[in-house]
Amino acid sequence: MAEPEPIGRIRFRGQEEPIVGMEIQAGMTAPDFLAVAKDWSEVHPLARTHGKVRILTSVPSLDTTVCARETKRFNAEAAGLSDEVTIFVVSMDLPYAQDRWCGAAGVDRVVTLSDHVYAEFGIKYGCLIQTKRLLRRAVFVVGRDDIVRYAAYMPTIGDEPDYPLVVQMARQAL
Repeated sequence: MAEPEPIGRIRFRGQEEPIVGMEIQAGMTAPDFLAVAKDWSEVHPLARTHGKVRILTSVPSLDTTVCARETKRFNAEAAGLSDEVTIFVVSMDLPYAQDRWCGAAGVDRVVTLSDHVYAEFGIKYGCLIQTKRLLRRAVFVVGRDDIVRYAAYMPTIGDEPDYPLVVQMARQAL
């Protein structure tokens, strides 16, 4: 498979790094993607949860301060949301590292997925930092009908999403 062309750049540790993939916008149909669950099973998460509202958040690595804080925040937010909302946190971390981190952090309400094997999420959602093979920070709200209701790409690696707005958009999509 040919390397996708860069669609933009993001500042990472003082360097401008290329982002590849397709930028997602509200109103588009959310592309499903192949990812790996914590037990190494392959999943198509949107097909598996069709009919629910989905929050997709991408993070560079759960083992960083900002990513850990974001994942814990979405885990806490999940408690106040309907069972009809599923929150996925996608990173390039290996599945057993995700499982270990979630256990140690007490994260049990979000579903972590690894993009390490296929990088399909990164490419299909315009989140793959090409030279680092990490994901940029972004968040998407996908409605029951698979239409993207909200899409936000953080301008720098360290920026966090607008949590109240993401939760509001998920509730509106119910």
